[in-house]
Amino acid sequence: MRHGQTNYNTVGLCNDDPSRDVHLNETGLIQAQTAAEQLKPVPLEKIIVSELPRTHETARIINQYHQVPIEVVPQLNDIRSGFDSQPVADYFAAIAADPLHITPAGGESLLSHKQRIVGYLQSLTTIRHSPILFVVHEETLRVVMAFFEALSDEAMLQLHFGNCEILEFDIP
Repeated sequence: MRHGQTNYNTVGLCNDDPSRDVHLNETGLIQAQTAAEQLKPVPLEKIIVSELPRTHETARIINQYHQVPIEVVPQLNDIRSGFDSQPVADYFAAIAADPLHITPAGGESLLSHKQRIVGYLQSLTTIRHSPILFVVHEETLRVVMAFFEALSDEAMLQLHFGNCEILEFDIP
């Protein structure tokens, strides 16, 4: 699932720096609580989050009904945009000519981001698990869906996910 809404989401700013104090806003807290209610009957084994605080906050709210370990996996961090605390529109303008390959200064390309996440997802296919909840980011979810649904890179670019949107996949 995607994390709950933050103040950066509402004003359209990038955040890929885990040390930056970006947290859920009031709407995000409500979204996370709603997701917690939806996931209450799911027998989670653990919750996996990125290093960014908004995923931790969302996970803690959901975990009120599960009391399972929360594991931090840096490979699932949001894409390093090179535009932290700058407008998302500026980031998209910078990569518009070739969104898959352009690597902004201080950032990573979408294909590098994809490689980082797919490497982690492939490691999960060798282990049998009970349900695991991933609380991650929209760019990360694009890669996850493309991986499990065998989507092309171009199709992956078209995917969008709302805050606290829940998706379900079976690990092969």
